[in-house]
Amino acid sequence: MSASNKTGVILPLINSPADIKRLALSNLKPLAAELREFIIGTVSLTGGHLASNLGTVELTLALHRVYNTPIDKILWDTGHQAYAHKIITGRRDVFATLRQYRGIAGFLRREESEYDCWGAGHAGTAISAALGFASARDILGGHENVVAVVGDAGISNGMSLEALNHAGDLQTNMTVILNDNKMSIARNVGALAQMLTRLRSKPWYQEAEEAASGVMLRLPGDAKHVAKQASKGLKRGITHYIAPENTGAMFEEMGFSYLGPIDGHNTELLIDVLTDAKQLRGPVLIHIITTKGKGYAPSEDNARSYHGVPPFCVDDGKMEKSPSEGASFTSVFSDAMLELANEVPNMVALTAAMPDGTGLTAFASKYPKRLFDVGIAEEHGVCFAAGLAANGMVPVFAVYSSFMQRSYDQLLHDICIQNLHAVIALDRAGLVGDDGPTHHGAFDIAVLRTIPNLTVLAPSDGTELRAMLRWAVMECKGPVTIRYPRAGAGQLLHTNMDIPRAEILRQGNDICLLAIGSMVSAAMGAALRLSELGIEASVINARAVKPLDSATILPVLAQSRQALIIEEGCSCGGFSSAVLEALCDADITDVHIKRLNLQDQYVTHGPRSVLLEDCRLSIEAITTQAVGMLAQA
Repeated sequence: MSASNKTGVILPLINSPADIKRLALSNLKPLAAELREFIIGTVSLTGGHLASNLGTVELTLALHRVYNTPIDKILWDTGHQAYAHKIITGRRDVFATLRQYRGIAGFLRREESEYDCWGAGHAGTAISAALGFASARDILGGHENVVAVVGDAGISNGMSLEALNHAGDLQTNMTVILNDNKMSIARNVGALAQMLTRLRSKPWYQEAEEAASGVMLRLPGDAKHVAKQASKGLKRGITHYIAPENTGAMFEEMGFSYLGPIDGHNTELLIDVLTDAKQLRGPVLIHIITTKGKGYAPSEDNARSYHGVPPFCVDDGKMEKSPSEGASFTSVFSDAMLELANEVPNMVALTAAMPDGTGLTAFASKYPKRLFDVGIAEEHGVCFAAGLAANGMVPVFAVYSSFMQRSYDQLLHDICIQNLHAVIALDRAGLVGDDGPTHHGAFDIAVLRTIPNLTVLAPSDGTELRAMLRWAVMECKGPVTIRYPRAGAGQLLHTNMDIPRAEILRQGNDICLLAIGSMVSAAMGAALRLSELGIEASVINARAVKPLDSATILPVLAQSRQALIIEEGCSCGGFSSAVLEALCDADITDVHIKRLNLQDQYVTHGPRSVLLEDCRLSIEAITTQAVGMLAQA
């Protein structure tokens, strides 16, 4: 692998935003080039979000040049485009630890830096939060500027639109920067995306700025001097009168002063516009056009593939392949969807701007009219699925577990109260690794098992995932969720495939290892190691969190009298809680239970294998816990 660790000539001088302010304007362009080289070199070694960060370099420099951070507040929506921000706010020397275990995070975190005033990993939060910052400032009598940076995909999120509506009503001073790079992780969809496409073809602000400058240059001596002093107002005035009424009309009707579209890679123009915006009263929206992947040819040519990358070779852009774990759960899901679509003509698939990540790209290619991409709008996606189900379709909504958190009410209120036949495929359930706490799917079991009518399944391997999806689509008549991890699907030897009944994979009299989903294979591994120590363990694959197969599980627990309950989910209200409730309801009180799960805290970022070890969910950790438990019996 070839990677650059050079920091350039100017970048080593930048230790805080104050250093940006001291630079000559002519040094900002070479600094932007050095930042890009530094980001590319580091991400080629660590992996991370590449294309989005290469697109925001000039914007980052302009923001920190114009605003007085950390007193002024800059909120980055999602935070996956803020690497340059991290580097110039004192984290250059630790940037090599990006997304590494115990290193700096791939997203923004308030505890990491005083310059990270807002930490988030999901799209659509920045405008709402910025309005909160601005309103708090007004109440407290402050004067700081508040800026939200949001992408063209994130601004179509329902919460972003709600926040724009509220900001237009409050009319407090704040700035929203719409970073329009023409795509998110996948192709942008929806009417708002089409409106932005039309606006991109009419760069009125930049043309007006150039026209105003030309007028000033043609004025005679004294008049030129007077006009130069009033240049900002003149340019703003010309912009207002040249721009047609429909330019940014939606935003203006919502109460925003609209500036744009402008070139988001012209640092001096960005500085000028941001400086102008600071003088305007009320909410301002600045529409900038950027190129995702700017400055690195492989990323510019295929920004979709270079949105989030593993380590790669800088010279040719080739990405490293992860150590093979066989087919992933996502790829098994992808294949199973194609098989079912051929058998079930009224089955449709849904994604929330993640067809690649959720394994629906092949489905979209073969059945384009049966794939709905709702954009970054999970709440709408679930309610949309409810409408499809109510009118005779069988919708399968593939979504990351952490993103599904947004749709709890729609699942409860729109699907489950009406007992509609809809399937939610929860990818990335459990620990996802380097993206950290905003993306870990730690809470879905605890959240979902509270909802009546809902079946909650978790496959232990690819074979079970296929069987569960088939059962959910073709046999079950109500709502079903199926959770599976970001991991290899593996292959276990099953004793039966009676979905949703549990199965006893192994018989043993010393201790019972009761596991769900991704932890079943770890439990089997631990049982084999225990056997080498002369300890015989039963292993139960629970399969269903809800309805819990008490008829199969409870007799084994009662007979073993010693049991570990193992789940890759949170401790509060999760699978183990369901088992303890069932034991209580059955009045079984003489079983010694120990729970192995994700404790009541947010798990950091790092390799999934390391995090599982930390959380006592590896084969070794399970074995150790079982031995210790029996020693105390």
